[in-house]
Amino acid sequence: MIRTKRLERLPPYMFGRINDLKLELRRSGADVIDLGMGNPDRPTPSHIVEKLREVAMDPKAHRYSASRGIPNLRKAICRHYKSRYNVDLDWEREAIAVIGTKEGLAHLALALLDEGDTALVPNPAYPIHIYSVAIAGGNVVSIPLSEENQFVPQMDQITQEVWPKPKLMILNFPQNPTAATVDLSFLQEVVAFARREGIIIVHDFAYSDIVFDGYEAPSLLQAEGAKDVGVEFFTMSKSYNMAGWRIGFCVGNSDVIDALAKIKGYCDYGIFTPVQVASIVALDGPQECVLETAKVYQRRRDVLVEGLNRMGWKVPKPRATMFLWAAIPDKYRHMGSMEFSMKLLEEAEVAVAPGIGFGEKGEGYVRIALVENESRIKQAIRNIKRCLF
Repeated sequence: MIRTKRLERLPPYMFGRINDLKLELRRSGADVIDLGMGNPDRPTPSHIVEKLREVAMDPKAHRYSASRGIPNLRKAICRHYKSRYNVDLDWEREAIAVIGTKEGLAHLALALLDEGDTALVPNPAYPIHIYSVAIAGGNVVSIPLSEENQFVPQMDQITQEVWPKPKLMILNFPQNPTAATVDLSFLQEVVAFARREGIIIVHDFAYSDIVFDGYEAPSLLQAEGAKDVGVEFFTMSKSYNMAGWRIGFCVGNSDVIDALAKIKGYCDYGIFTPVQVASIVALDGPQECVLETAKVYQRRRDVLVEGLNRMGWKVPKPRATMFLWAAIPDKYRHMGSMEFSMKLLEEAEVAVAPGIGFGEKGEGYVRIALVENESRIKQAIRNIKRCLF
């Protein structure tokens, strides 16, 4: 068996047992309703697909691309930020394409962290936020998130005694897995903290457009001085249902962008050009498809939250993301999130993600993804009711 320090820093995959049982049940003929993975089920809008098809027919587009992203895509990214957030960006120095946000975050950690460096990461958190640091040889200092504080970090309570001094802080709002949201004043507080402590801020803005009830998610770069201290990642996966296309981008501080570009230059030849051109069409084109996707998730949210609450499982309505973050009902809390998730899968044939998979502060919760249609969600509610109540 191959053993390296890098591999040993990675714990066993927490969702492995769930995935194995899900596969076993499906092979036996069970109709598993999978609300575990945040895998968008809606199709990519047709005008984006058609542009991919058109460009893919051009043999010149079959060659290696540019690791930073083709110029026209980086220009479109900057236009998008100007029109959406009134943020000015230099396409040559402050924008870079990535092969999905996970790739970008992992390579950025390699670019910014040396062995033994520390990074501040919320707990619970999306796993790559934790393990990008671990893979780079860095140490994670957890920022505990609590329900009492709406799962938002209390910046004035983050210790200044951490040693060695953290190099960066990774944030993600609207947040996965808790669906927590913030306003611009919080991000301004984050920027002030970064300036004071000399820390780089990395903001994962994956759910910027999956917002409900009139809420508008602020970009980190809208905060005054944000480009001096940080960068923001955006993925095409959620807003445009392009999850399998593997494309996103990072914008902000030019020194951080250059560091990421240097690492990527050794690791990849860029994203398939037709995918990049189709992404230009997505960013520059009509945005009704984005608004409709958010409405679909809002309707699913309402059906699921209302159904769970009716049966006695009290779950709050999130203002954003494609997830519910649900405290395990009191009667079953002693089981822990892994065994509770296994119970739902085995007895209700509904897959959810155990909270422990997002860090120890996620224990006592499960994450439920809104990735099935309303009919299937209603079936999941009936199955869960029979299982739990």
